Amino acid sequence: MTAPSGVVVLTDRLVARVGLDRVVAGAVAGGVRWVVLREKDLPRAERAALAADLRAILADVGGTLIVAGPDPLGGDAVHLPAAGPYPPPTHGLVGRSCHHQPELNRLTTEHYATISPVWPTKTKPGYGPPLDVAGLGSLVRSSPVPLLALGGVETPEQVTACVEAGAVGVAVLGALMRAKDPAETAAALTSAYAEAVTPR
Repeated sequence: MTAPSGVVVLTDRLVARVGLDRVVAGAVAGGVRWVVLREKDLPRAERAALAADLRAILADVGGTLIVAGPDPLGGDAVHLPAAGPYPPPTHGLVGRSCHHQPELNRLTTEHYATISPVWPTKTKPGYGPPLDVAGLGSLVRSSPVPLLALGGVETPEQVTACVEAGAVGVAVLGALMRAKDPAETAAALTSAYAEAVTPR
């Protein structure tokens, strides 16, 4: 299984303007092919049912659902927090949240990592300090795995800046969860990514 790239959506049903399934369907219609299911406060059965629903939406376009935490809920892709578990479980695809060089240095068999926050973020105010694009580029160059830029990514220009800094993609939460039109927002962000990776 390949590591995620492009625009990756992180879910948060509590800030989603419309139902989570509708936001994800809109994002997929706009070109998104990777979704990370968070919703860690839900009981396992509810979370597993939600995972099944989102996988069905992604299946139509060959997309992949990644589940936050060590339990893949019937799939084979997980995204682990910086704090653990170590060593990572063996699944088809394993990612980890990282925030600075020491956390990147701890990576072993993970396939990719998110690095955050690149910019100040409304979802986690006071989280940081922000890396900014130069900090992102520096960590990309030293990382043993491909990095997704996370934190405050809301505009096509920010997507372009992250890709130019070497990130393989961006992880987006608020910009898509709060979007009036998730398909339109996703299309703008995925177009910026496609343009940024196309050789001139």
